[in-house]
Amino acid sequence: MSDTAAAAAFVSGYQKLKKALSRRIVGQEAVIEQVFIAIAAGGHSLLEGAPGLAKTLLVKSLADAMHLGFRRIQFTPDLMPADITGTEIIQEDSETGRRKLVFQRGPIFSQIILADEINRTPPKTQAALLEAMQEKSVTVGQETYILPKPFFVLATQNPIEQEGTYPLPEAQKDRFLFLIKVDYPSREEEREVIARTTGGVQEEIEAVVTSEELQAAQALARQVPVPDHVTDFVLDLVRATRPNESDALPYVKEMVGWGAGPRASQMLVLAGKVRALLQGRTHVTTDDIEALALPALRHRIVPTFHAEAEGVTVDMIVKELIHKIKKPGAKVL
Repeated sequence: MSDTAAAAAFVSGYQKLKKALSRRIVGQEAVIEQVFIAIAAGGHSLLEGAPGLAKTLLVKSLADAMHLGFRRIQFTPDLMPADITGTEIIQEDSETGRRKLVFQRGPIFSQIILADEINRTPPKTQAALLEAMQEKSVTVGQETYILPKPFFVLATQNPIEQEGTYPLPEAQKDRFLFLIKVDYPSREEEREVIARTTGGVQEEIEAVVTSEELQAAQALARQVPVPDHVTDFVLDLVRATRPNESDALPYVKEMVGWGAGPRASQMLVLAGKVRALLQGRTHVTTDDIEALALPALRHRIVPTFHAEAEGVTVDMIVKELIHKIKKPGAKVL
């Protein structure tokens, strides 16, 4: 298959996926696109939103629309690392009568993992999951077990209830390609939600994307060229978030306590390549980077106390920096 045909098949697969999800999910088109971009780029996503916004349903529906193994892990304060990764148990060999340790695989050994309410479990258990996300393997004792491919973690968290929760440390948030905000639906979308969920049985979703197609899409995305001026735009944006840089803006020094690291640049470029394909282009533009800057950077920037006191959010900081970089003479508010 030529690259042109492969790109067309990539877009067609995404359109089929969107159509399948629309049978169960109302609206949330930007969220669906961002989740798909993260998956096609080989990254993990953190979905954040108030209760009842179908975050869990979206991930479950996404798994149903793909020929991939799916497991849901409900994170609770008493969840232990072994409950996720698995543990060694003693079994007796029926032939020799001897006892031996046998590794019992945990739910992490699947292709799509829904980590539901990840901020409700202690750091030790969070770290076990995030280590698997980074290494794509699990080590128990002297043995290392490779996780199935492709492997994605889609985690959800509730930003409202913080009583008895364990917020993810900044270094662990950095493992996620995107932090995706799930907002309330519009009035008409909410009307449609009511009609669908209070009537008859919900429609089933047929799998429309295979594991092989997804891995081919990941390989194709990496071949998309990135012009030098787009790479410069990524570097300018990410490096502008660091208050300790010698040329940091006074605004950044005042509003940002800690900026994004090199992984942010890598993730922005990878995600930009996927978005370029979805837009029918064979190269990345600054529009792709700008469109994905918020989900890629909002969890990698730590605002200062002054920024929080002034009501300045990370999203506002990123938007201001994009504006400043695109129009160097503009005043940063």
